[in-house]
Amino acid sequence: MSSTKLKTANIVSLDATKLTGTLPAISGANLTGIAPFTVSASDPAVATNPSGGVGTIWMNSTSGETYILTDATAGSNVWINVGSGSGDVWRFQGTIAGFTSGGQVSSTKSVVIDKFTFGSSSNATDHGDLTVARTYLAGQSSATHGYTSGGAPYGTNIIDKFTFGSSANATDHGDLVVSRTECAGQSSATHGYTSGGDAPPRTNVIEKFSFASAGYSTDFGDLTVARSSVAGQSSTTHGYTTGGYNSGSKDIIDRFSFSSSGNATDVGNLVTARHAVAGQSSATDGYISGGGFSPSFDNINKFAFASSANGTDHGTLSVSRQDAAGQSSTTHGYTSGGNADSNVIDRFTFGASNNATDVGDLSVGRRFLTGQQY
Repeated sequence: MSSTKLKTANIVSLDATKLTGTLPAISGANLTGIAPFTVSASDPAVATNPSGGVGTIWMNSTSGETYILTDATAGSNVWINVGSGSGDVWRFQGTIAGFTSGGQVSSTKSVVIDKFTFGSSSNATDHGDLTVARTYLAGQSSATHGYTSGGAPYGTNIIDKFTFGSSANATDHGDLVVSRTECAGQSSATHGYTSGGDAPPRTNVIEKFSFASAGYSTDFGDLTVARSSVAGQSSTTHGYTTGGYNSGSKDIIDRFSFSSSGNATDVGNLVTARHAVAGQSSATDGYISGGGFSPSFDNINKFAFASSANGTDHGTLSVSRQDAAGQSSTTHGYTSGGNADSNVIDRFTFGASNNATDVGDLSVGRRFLTGQQY
């Protein structure tokens, strides 16, 4: 009996029931609907930009932790832990809301914690109260809670903690080793840091406290120069303390590692020496906005986390001001409140240089305040 070879062009469809026996090895190049998969000895980072985009699976072959990419924003990716362990890939930036806490209204110190939504132009609402009314304080953020440390009345050592998820008053979380005011805050995945400030005298001390458990902070290291009225920024691996005042305004950009105790190093200079400033952080760059005094600045500076380099001009605020608070989403920096009891919430885009726009008002206009993000 003669046989006829079946050509590819003659195959219109093939019933799956006819596929029996052992299939030959075939290329998977044309398979669809399968998420990209990466095996690595380490966790992904917010700056890990996979070509597969949302849905990419990443397995850490060392720890066994597995992550899925849920937001593919270049340099600000969101990796969610779906393994048996816990802990998403941490990032300092928030995705939901910014918070502004403490400050001063006219001559009265404030307990107010405000909350405003990222991604939309809207006014802030009252989220709760601090345990003690105070000004010139530092702000820190974990994945679930906001923290405020130090402040005035002069030489406060209080560390407050409040929940992001629901409106509630803060609770006392612990105490700083050095009571101080006009200090800066930084945040790693597990700890908050308080740097610089006025004790008095002005201090160079960097302190560290645990997010997970209440208690005293510990001495972590020293800044290169003791100074007050500083701003704080955070990458995934380092804290930064910028600007400040000590016998004049400073243009210093200090950097210290989160991984182990140690002193900061000077890694660059701001475009303009300034103090009474607000700090913001993208996944790749630090920002510093406003400052003063006489007159106050409207300038926004930007500096790269990856290299030791000087700051560059990024844009301007909608209103010149000092003594404002800074907040950071994954895509934008925010500057809220400030001199003359301002209630303005400004927003500027990370990345390309641009000017800030007014996107809302605080529930109470005030200055000498600090910020957090969720």
